[in-house]
Amino acid sequence: MPSTVVHAGFALLLAAALLKGSYGRRALAVVLVVMAIPEADTLLGLVMPGAHRTVGHNFVLPAAAGLLLYYDTRIRDASLLREWVDDWGVRVAWVALFAHLFAHVFLDWAHLDGVNALWPLHDEFFRLEGELYVSSREGLVQTFVDIQLDEETGQRSVDAGSTGTTETVHVNNPVEPDGRRDPGSTEPVDRRFPLAEAGWQLYLVVAGVFVVAARALQGDDASLSEKTEV
Repeated sequence: MPSTVVHAGFALLLAAALLKGSYGRRALAVVLVVMAIPEADTLLGLVMPGAHRTVGHNFVLPAAAGLLLYYDTRIRDASLLREWVDDWGVRVAWVALFAHLFAHVFLDWAHLDGVNALWPLHDEFFRLEGELYVSSREGLVQTFVDIQLDEETGQRSVDAGSTGTTETVHVNNPVEPDGRRDPGSTEPVDRRFPLAEAGWQLYLVVAGVFVVAARALQGDDASLSEKTEV
């Protein structure tokens, strides 16, 4: 599965692209902290079966946070967040939320057993897996969502990559490395702290670090704009 290091590399790329006028070490730190929050559910696995990829890896809580952020910054007469950290904080908050989703939750959605996407409203893991292509014989083909029609009953069934529930799904992690091992096994536990498990994962890490280093060498946005005006 993508490690926290891989998620961080992707988050750095998003931050460098989206933090217009707010880019800096403090903003990057906030984005990385918010992006890494989902990993806390590995600890909950000690007291809650299936907590990893469930409590912190879902679409419901980020959606609720996004609605709350939108209400506070766009609808309320006086934004509490803007009063606390000005417009800088509002921009960083939005980018941190996007990094949380795209660099972490959505990335895990496409690996192993996926994520418990609709928890706590619905307990079911989904994995984003399939193909999307144009064929000269079949036309546009997608297999991410499988729709079946029962010819006898006329009912449709939709499979969006369901892999199970918290009772049946366990994603190994350093805290619970062998969730499916035989309780009577005498073999030593192998706790792995992955950095990159595939070439594309290492590529994301290197690309993220490279972009941040390149921006540091170029100078911050404010100094660049001042030089342009002069």
